Amino acid sequence: MTKWLHSGRRRDLCALLYDAGELRAQSLKNRLESHYDERIDPGSFYATLNSLVESGHLDRRTEGIADVYALTDAGERALRDHYDWLSALVAGGSAESDTADDAGDDIAPSDVPRSNLKD
Repeated sequence: MTKWLHSGRRRDLCALLYDAGELRAQSLKNRLESHYDERIDPGSFYATLNSLVESGHLDRRTEGIADVYALTDAGERALRDHYDWLSALVAGGSAESDTADDAGDDIAPSDVPRSNLKD
């Protein structure tokens, strides 16, 4: 598993962006707070977004005065890899043989329907 996946908040932000396509930072924060049912410290939230941008998992662009975020291809691959690993465990299979370097590299974007990641 890549280092960026060690944080549940990072995974959850990527999952929200996978579903939405792109979101303004405040909308992304509101959706995450709604899911967690608690307030998220703004400093911590923006630090998480910045780390995902710096690691190449998110793109950031400015629209007016707001930052808008979207998942990169690398972010989508990492999210799909995690989804495959978690799905195998939940289905009763073993994901022990997967490695962070080669797990899911051959998965095409069309192989996992977006609807499967929404649940």
